Amino acid sequence: MLLLAILLVFSAGLLAPNEALFYLTGEEHRAGQLRALWNLALDLTRPPLNLASDAPIQHLPDNPFGVNTFLEGEVEVAKRERTVRMIREAGFGWIRQPFVWSDIEIHGKGDFEDRRNVPHRSAWEKYDNIVELAERYGLRIIARVGAPPKWAHRGYADLGDFGPPADFNDFADFVEVLARRYKGRIYHWQIWNEPNIYPEWGNQRSNPEDYTRLLCMAHERLKAVDPRNVVIAAALAPTIAQDGGGHPGGGLNDLIFLERMYAAGAARCFDVAAAQGYGLFSGPFDRRRDPLQTNVARHVLMRDIMVRHGDAHKPIWLSEVNWNAPPNDPSIAELHRYGIVSPEQQARYVPLLFERARREWPWVGVMSVWFFKRPSDAERNQSWYYFRMVEPDFTPTLLWDAMRAYIRSRQAP
Repeated sequence: MLLLAILLVFSAGLLAPNEALFYLTGEEHRAGQLRALWNLALDLTRPPLNLASDAPIQHLPDNPFGVNTFLEGEVEVAKRERTVRMIREAGFGWIRQPFVWSDIEIHGKGDFEDRRNVPHRSAWEKYDNIVELAERYGLRIIARVGAPPKWAHRGYADLGDFGPPADFNDFADFVEVLARRYKGRIYHWQIWNEPNIYPEWGNQRSNPEDYTRLLCMAHERLKAVDPRNVVIAAALAPTIAQDGGGHPGGGLNDLIFLERMYAAGAARCFDVAAAQGYGLFSGPFDRRRDPLQTNVARHVLMRDIMVRHGDAHKPIWLSEVNWNAPPNDPSIAELHRYGIVSPEQQARYVPLLFERARREWPWVGVMSVWFFKRPSDAERNQSWYYFRMVEPDFTPTLLWDAMRAYIRSRQAP
């Protein structure tokens, strides 16, 4: 119906041809538009998706606007406060904030003293401050939990900073400690991040069955501490790779990973599914549903899988959304890895994506822009740095201004 409406508007002359095709294909240039139209025609030959768009959905917040933060990396309390104040003043309702296991239970099991620098201090001090600031400014926290400490890998393979622990009970114990400390203050817990790609499951092949076991153990502990806790599954990275990962660039197709999670019993272990909402190489209105292509709407394929497994009532939260806007500088590593848009396109695309979600995807809940800022500009030579909304010195980008204006327009009486 939506495609028909766009074509009718086009034929009536209410949109210029390129503009009409942009809203149909997500492409701004004619060659890309023609290629996308061919792909859309091929989509008609595929079995229809069952998206259960009229199903009642749980865990849909009034304010769907989130942003990813790295407050644990800000040494100065004043900068943490300035961050959350800016986020709240812009109208965001959520921060997706890492609660880094290796930064809290640092030196050994049950040891929450930070002795990496002098003077020693409680490892909780920084995170307690983050929670207090979020409460003071009326922001809800999505606590992203992962990144084991080195002691949790002992006796196991050298998996790097992100691999799972040797004993999953150690992670479950840590999740329970977190939940008890912040009971009644944090209700939304995301277990891991992108376990289907390298290196987020360590220097090894991804394993949906093991991840499901980890998720279920965390779910059991979180619900035991407080049944109101909302368990969010890890955001799955959009990828068509099927080698399982274990090396740079490797991974396991997110749709296959999700199917295997369900086969392993994951349905009882999460309240909210999660995906990444990156535009990558096309715009916010890319409507192609090719499972061998990644685009901003790939989560609709996840939705079809969820409905088929009886989870039509569960939402998908988009944990990271954005387009990459690096400068045209050959010295920037992997410049084309995430696609390239101009800062002006980035500032136009992200609000349009939120608007598309509001109009077309009733199962999508919180969408968190990736990301607010980094503590310093030390990563300027990396492409991913240019997803930022604000410079390290708090200078806003065009994207920040655009999102602030869009959120305020949506919240105006």
